[in-house]
Amino acid sequence: MNQRAAKVIRTLKDRTQSLGVAESLTGGLIGATLTSVPGSSAVFLGGVTSYANRLKTDLLGIPADTLRQHTVVSEEVAIGMANGLQLKTHADWVIAVTGVAGPDAQEGHAPGEVWICVVGPRTPSVPHTNHVRQFQFDGDRDAVRTQTVDAAFDMLLRLVSPV
Repeated sequence: MNQRAAKVIRTLKDRTQSLGVAESLTGGLIGATLTSVPGSSAVFLGGVTSYANRLKTDLLGIPADTLRQHTVVSEEVAIGMANGLQLKTHADWVIAVTGVAGPDAQEGHAPGEVWICVVGPRTPSVPHTNHVRQFQFDGDRDAVRTQTVDAAFDMLLRLVSPV
């Protein structure tokens, strides 16, 4: 069992908060890692694995113009994925990931380029903020996907439990 995933589940469960995920390059690995933790159903609502741009548009509400202008591997698409899923699921927290796992470059982006966005609760007293970050991971396809999952959990945990 992934210790970061266990900490995510435990932390959100203690706060009675929910989580959704919008995944592209990880192909559902974030959701699978979360659901390997016993008790994850108390927190994890589910997610969308949207490899195809059509699903990013149809399910997550990303305008086709955004995909054309910025490419799928971009800050704008990561933010759009996170916000689109949060609006549909009403999850307190959403993690969205997009990038290139490799082995080949995609639309001018090198293997290992990843964008992660985490959005938190939308309340009148807490302004909505997109926490987004670009990463460049090394290694083969599996290594990039695993590093993406770990980095996404770390980003979420820093936001949920700031030190």
